[in-house]
Amino acid sequence: MGYLGEGIKKLGFGLMRLPKNGEEIDIEQTKEMVDLFLEAGFTYFDTAWAYAGSEDAARKALVERYPREKYQLATKNAAWIDCKTKEEAYAQFDTSLKQTGAGYFDFYLLHNLGEARSHYFDDFDMWNWVQQKKREGLIKHVGFSFHSTPEELDEILTAHPEMEFVQLQINYADWENPMVQSGRCYEVARRHNKPVIIMEPVKGGMLATPPESVEKILKDAEPESSAASWAIRFAADLPGVITVLSGMSDLTQMKDNLSFMKSFEKLTNLQKETIEAAQQELKKIPLIPCTTCNYCAKVCPKNIGISGSFTAMNYLTLYRDKERARGQEDWLVGSHGKARATECIECGKCEEACPQHIAIRETLKTVSRELLA
Repeated sequence: MGYLGEGIKKLGFGLMRLPKNGEEIDIEQTKEMVDLFLEAGFTYFDTAWAYAGSEDAARKALVERYPREKYQLATKNAAWIDCKTKEEAYAQFDTSLKQTGAGYFDFYLLHNLGEARSHYFDDFDMWNWVQQKKREGLIKHVGFSFHSTPEELDEILTAHPEMEFVQLQINYADWENPMVQSGRCYEVARRHNKPVIIMEPVKGGMLATPPESVEKILKDAEPESSAASWAIRFAADLPGVITVLSGMSDLTQMKDNLSFMKSFEKLTNLQKETIEAAQQELKKIPLIPCTTCNYCAKVCPKNIGISGSFTAMNYLTLYRDKERARGQEDWLVGSHGKARATECIECGKCEEACPQHIAIRETLKTVSRELLA
């Protein structure tokens, strides 16, 4: 017996990072990308209420131009964004229906569960509400996207076995990353017999331009293949995957992805060995050895986001992209209500608590100097 979405081709079009003309989404280029995608036989499109302009773009470039049965459309409900009542959370669904004009959603997700965000879906009884929408025929399949620990994922899936699928951040760089733990989260989903939709297979574009030593391994193995292709194929090769979302931002990215996914076959043993070599090479790059146990956070008198700062600094070291690394710091530190590295008073309590014996005070100075300055 197959699993939900097994017949869907393994490349999905993520509509989060669409091409832009200045501040506006480039609808004409988006239309060209949609056309190429569908012509190649791919059918899964992913948007969200929280992606500014994305649902409108889906309507203009896809829904108004193609028969509804020719594609699957997914969108998401972010009840934790500015919702004080369940009515406000439920209203996101009506807004999504209006903005997309889709009539119904093939896949509907409770968006970005994990940490302090999860309780909103409990408080607003959204687990029952979304099942009612399914009974009304406005949703075909219900699941959720998730960014947190495998332990929390296990709790949610145990409490809500009615969920049909899970959307997870999975890529070869994060497979054993202690902050993301994508490998362990994937294993939890599999243990609960839930198929997986994969997001961030190229890690926000970072694995399209990996460290030089990693890129050399990939190029030596397949000179004609892009670095991004290795990342997407790694994800698509995993068992129980519905599709792998790629947030394509221009026609060039679309054409590249279609070139290797149109006739995708399972990875060969040699290709798997190449990815393993790339993973091992990533491990050689000197990073801050933080395991995000957050013992330091429990004793810090200034409530500094130490582990988040270190994760962002490791991004900078690995990918040499200061803008994206700062974005990580904004999310993991500022958006989580933590103080920044610059607020450290050098009391040393964190170092007494750190099981990895990290020189936290000096490393926070490095973060302040190289990332935040």
